[in-house]
Amino acid sequence: MAYTWDNRVNFVVKYLYDVDNNGYLDERDFACLALRAAIIEGKGEFSYNRLQEHQHIMLSLWEEIAELADFDKDLLQDGKITVDEFKMAVQQCCFSRRYEDFPQAMKMFIDSNFKMLDLNDDGVVDADEYRFNCITKFAIDDVDIVDEAFNNLLNDDDRRRGGLTLSRYQELYAEFLGNPEETPAVYLFGPLSEFFYPEEV
Repeated sequence: MAYTWDNRVNFVVKYLYDVDNNGYLDERDFACLALRAAIIEGKGEFSYNRLQEHQHIMLSLWEEIAELADFDKDLLQDGKITVDEFKMAVQQCCFSRRYEDFPQAMKMFIDSNFKMLDLNDDGVVDADEYRFNCITKFAIDDVDIVDEAFNNLLNDDDRRRGGLTLSRYQELYAEFLGNPEETPAVYLFGPLSEFFYPEEV
């Protein structure tokens, strides 16, 4: 159950977008994501220019998701996107599509996410960087399952390179969101558990 498409999208909402963990997405989540990305990319150093770049990316992503996910046209009233609305939006714009066919702001987010993962800026996310990202996202008590997830994610070319390049990360991210099958891409963010929001329990 941990690697089903439904659970993968729950993970994306809970651990990538819903920064305040209140069970829905709103514009504030994406403002917080912009600041987080700017500080992580700067390795703790704050740059207003870097923040502005990330604000452009994250608020564009919010607007794009809001437009795709506002099925009941109530977003202007409450400013919120529910988990179910987000899932419908992902189905609409990501299912059976390659990274190149994703909405522009989502592609910018994916690229920005890769830059945050690539801590040493060498263009490859290696095992150490993958481990660090997993352990800072959610509760894990066994490093071996993280390393196993990383090994399951890699293909032979990835192993030769020592990790994931940006183009490979883009390909896997598209598969994580857009392919209902359980391919190696399901390990992109680590060893997943089942994720539920309070209203779904």
